[in-house]
Amino acid sequence: MLILGIDPGTQILGYSLLDTDGSKPQLVVMDVLYLRKIADFHLRIRKIFDTTQRIIDSYHPDHLAIEAPFAGKNVQSMLKLGKAQGVAIGAAISRDLSYTEYEPSAVKQRVTGSGNAAKEQVAAMLQSIFGFNNLPQYLDASDALAVAYTCHLELTDPLGDIRRELKHTPSHKSRKQQWSDFVMQNPELVNN
Repeated sequence: MLILGIDPGTQILGYSLLDTDGSKPQLVVMDVLYLRKIADFHLRIRKIFDTTQRIIDSYHPDHLAIEAPFAGKNVQSMLKLGKAQGVAIGAAISRDLSYTEYEPSAVKQRVTGSGNAAKEQVAAMLQSIFGFNNLPQYLDASDALAVAYTCHLELTDPLGDIRRELKHTPSHKSRKQQWSDFVMQNPELVNN
C-alpha cells in the first residue's frame, strides 16, 4: 500500500509518500509545497488542489492520511487550515482516493509516545525510523510523514480495532471491566 500523507497549510503544505509493501515501510517522497509567495489566498487554495491531484496522478497512492486542523487560539488561522485540508481531501476524492483524518496529538502520540511532543521530536524520531540523513528544512514535510506513518501503524496494528472499540465504550465502566466485556464478546480474538 502506498500512503500519501499531508500536513495541510496555507503557507507551507507538507506531503510525503510511504510505501508499506514489504517488511518495513519505505519513504518514497518527503517535501513541501511552498505557498508564501502567492499573495492571493484563493490562488493558494487552487495550488493546493492542483498539486494534490498532480501528486496522486504521478504516484497513484492507495490512501490519503491527513492531519486535522489544530484548534489553537487564532480562529481565523484554524478556518484557513480547514480550507486547505478540505481542498486536499476534495482533490483526493476527485481521484477516488479514500482518506483518514488524524488529530495532531494522536499523530505525535503514535510516533513519539507523547501527544505533546514538539515538531523537532517528531522529526528526530522519524529520522531514526527511516534513516534519512538530514532533517527537512521545513518540518511540515516530516509532519506529513508522521501522518502517513500513523496511518500505516493503524492499518497494521492487530489491536487497533479493539483499542478504538474500548475508547468508545461508555465511561461508567472501568478499563478492566471494558476489557473483560470485550474478551467475553470476542473469544476468537484472544490467544489462550
